[in-house]
Amino acid sequence: MNVDQLLHNFFAPPVPFFFIGLLAVLAKSDLEIPSQISKFISLYLLMAIGFKGGVELHESGITGQVIAVMLVSIVMAIVIPLYCFAILRRKLDVPNAAALAASFGSVSAVTFITASNILDSAGIKFGGEMMAAMALMESPSIIIGVILYRKLSKHDENDKSHHMDMKELMRESFLNGSIVVLIGSLLVGLVSNEHGMKIMQPFTGDIFKGMLSFFLLDMGVVAGRRIGAIKEAGFFLVGFGILMPLINAGLGILISLLLNLDQGNAFMLTVLFASASYIAVPAAMRIAIPDANPGIYVPVALAITFPFNIIAGLPLYYWIIQTIHA
Repeated sequence: MNVDQLLHNFFAPPVPFFFIGLLAVLAKSDLEIPSQISKFISLYLLMAIGFKGGVELHESGITGQVIAVMLVSIVMAIVIPLYCFAILRRKLDVPNAAALAASFGSVSAVTFITASNILDSAGIKFGGEMMAAMALMESPSIIIGVILYRKLSKHDENDKSHHMDMKELMRESFLNGSIVVLIGSLLVGLVSNEHGMKIMQPFTGDIFKGMLSFFLLDMGVVAGRRIGAIKEAGFFLVGFGILMPLINAGLGILISLLLNLDQGNAFMLTVLFASASYIAVPAAMRIAIPDANPGIYVPVALAITFPFNIIAGLPLYYWIIQTIHA
């Protein structure tokens, strides 16, 4: 693949809308997307990609490779927070290290959806198991982060403000809105297959890129507003927010080779490992780890890792995988 084709795949709509939103904030524009509209579009994107993933999973079937991908995804959602926590403890206290480690063990649905659009533009398919893997990676990292916090942080055991009931933690981890919509739509697609796909057109197909463009515009605005927090994060956290996705992506590429995944699945698995959650995990951390500072774990994931992946990470991972499979 030559450079012109690479640039075409990455800078054809909807990706450029992210930069429009980012530049609008830097130019002090009053551009703003109402939060309820943004939330609706987010749920729509998860529904559409989950549904299409279910249809793809129906066509491919539950093979040994599909099961292996799901198991590896769960394992990595546990392992990534552990070594991230060990690194972060060099500079951060236990609550903030645990919350940020959980963010990097989880996934960014928007990064995943952007990557899927890039593959679609290039005419490369990926399996429905990747949507299942995305859903499976969301919760384990939250639980690991809370366990690290509870076991290693020093606080009064009688202070209930530092504890979250396990039932509430499980509900927050496994039943938050994004996971319910993603898994639910995946199951509907799995059952209804191609007949269901025809019924859901153009909702899950024709308007998808337009909705993603609108959502990336909003993400650009949100990321732009968080850029100021990078100064407060310091060089260590800025470096962590850039280097950690590269390390995790390297592991994703290696594992995809060991699993003998094709180009599309290898790319999507790599993106899952390289991304960091800035929606689901922060929502859980506010309740589960109240001592952690959202001014640390949200900006690192949203204002550093997310833009890095959109601007540089995805093209780099894509190029490496294309080179390997050439």
